[in-house]
Amino acid sequence: MKRIGMWLAALALLFTVGGASAADVELGPGDVIKVLVYNNPDLSLETRVSESGTITFPLLGVVPVGGLSTAAAEKKLAQLLQSGGFVKQPQVNIVVTSLQSQQVSVLGQVNRPGRYPVDGKRTVLDILASAGGVAADGGDFVTLLRKRGGQTQREQIDIVDMARKGELTRDFDLQANDVLYVERAPRFYIYGEVQRPGPVRLERQMTVLQALSAGGGLTPRGTERGVRIKRTDAQGKIEVISAKHDDLLRPDDVVYVQESLF
Repeated sequence: MKRIGMWLAALALLFTVGGASAADVELGPGDVIKVLVYNNPDLSLETRVSESGTITFPLLGVVPVGGLSTAAAEKKLAQLLQSGGFVKQPQVNIVVTSLQSQQVSVLGQVNRPGRYPVDGKRTVLDILASAGGVAADGGDFVTLLRKRGGQTQREQIDIVDMARKGELTRDFDLQANDVLYVERAPRFYIYGEVQRPGPVRLERQMTVLQALSAGGGLTPRGTERGVRIKRTDAQGKIEVISAKHDDLLRPDDVVYVQESLF
């Protein structure tokens, strides 16, 4: 009964870690693994892969497993147990209970920033979902930083446009040590004779008239005539623009609504 319970526990762990014990998961420093040897409970243990990529195993001593898949590590331990005359035809099962070496970082405006395991094939949208999705202040763009062939690559992904069009060609597969950064949504600022002055999220193709609505509308003293936009150019100079209702706003624009003279 004890042995059956151990194998059932292994199966439960297999599903709990979401496939982290799949044969294509590569073991590395910091990973915590549970090793089960069927019919030999004294050889079963839970251990952490050292910084040098090794584990210490009963009867075998120090065994290098870093860089091996779980399937390859199972085969290696079984061969060592058999060739050493310790177990005849050993059946070894490895379950990764904590995948620390194969992780990506999710930063910026997400609900649960942190590091997430890449257990098998995981894409940008998969990991964003694991991080709780984009936060209320998050923008439409995600920056992916990754190293390939010794070179750092930077990809900017418009996740809203990708979802709307159903084009997943930029839903890249992720690898260990990739970094996702969700930008804060662009803002503009509105003040003067509006009900809710202050910073406001800038939506795509947002017009001055829509900005007035986002500011809660005019106060009794406000007027739509003479609305001004203060905009900073590339040289850092501020220009004042007489705004029309259908003018498009840009990030960090400042919209001023004047008081009516009548």
